[in-house]
Amino acid sequence: MSENIFYTKAAKYWANVPATINGVLGGYEHISGIDIKGSKAFLNDILSLKNAPGTELALDCGAGIGRIAQYLLIPVFDKVDLVEQEKRFLSVAKRRIGELHERLGSLYNIGLQHFTPKKKYDVIWCQWVLGHLNDIDLIAFLVRCKKALNTNGVIVVKENITASEEIEYDDEDSSVARPYKLMQLIFKEANLELIKESVQDGFPDDIYKVYLFALVPNDLDKKAFVLAS
Repeated sequence: MSENIFYTKAAKYWANVPATINGVLGGYEHISGIDIKGSKAFLNDILSLKNAPGTELALDCGAGIGRIAQYLLIPVFDKVDLVEQEKRFLSVAKRRIGELHERLGSLYNIGLQHFTPKKKYDVIWCQWVLGHLNDIDLIAFLVRCKKALNTNGVIVVKENITASEEIEYDDEDSSVARPYKLMQLIFKEANLELIKESVQDGFPDDIYKVYLFALVPNDLDKKAFVLAS
């Protein structure tokens, strides 16, 4: 499949998805609370690092209708920026987070393959969206994110991971699920160091295993990133 078809097909799919939690989660609205709970625990661990990232500015990548921003990031960070290619979703996100508007930052209506962060972020959160990028664009995107990290900044990736050693393609939404080893190779190619990983608990058996990865530029002293005692 050509690059253009891959991205165009995904855009058409999301243009027809209801702008609801059940819609953006593909009918799995019932796992949203479990998902947020697991993400909160992972984020709390990151914020307990000896040289922890700050809590001034976060970026939610593939933000959808703002579910992660609203329930995970905005309670923690002073400002949260959103990047999302489906304009309808951003409009709903702005409306959903209305009462917390002072913490809602910039909204970027663009696909991640074209997005270059212009600010310095303490945490860049990427969840259930990187499967919509091909390998080359994903590496390039992570490199751009790495350059946009503030002091002690961290990139978090939360994605489906295949049980096989093969890439698995979803023809419906034009996305891929990658095997663990390929994700590690992509992180290495982007010059990122894995400092923490976890597997999301409590999800149904009929969906992919979901991993959380915390990544920092690998030119930093890895020894500085130890959990505070």
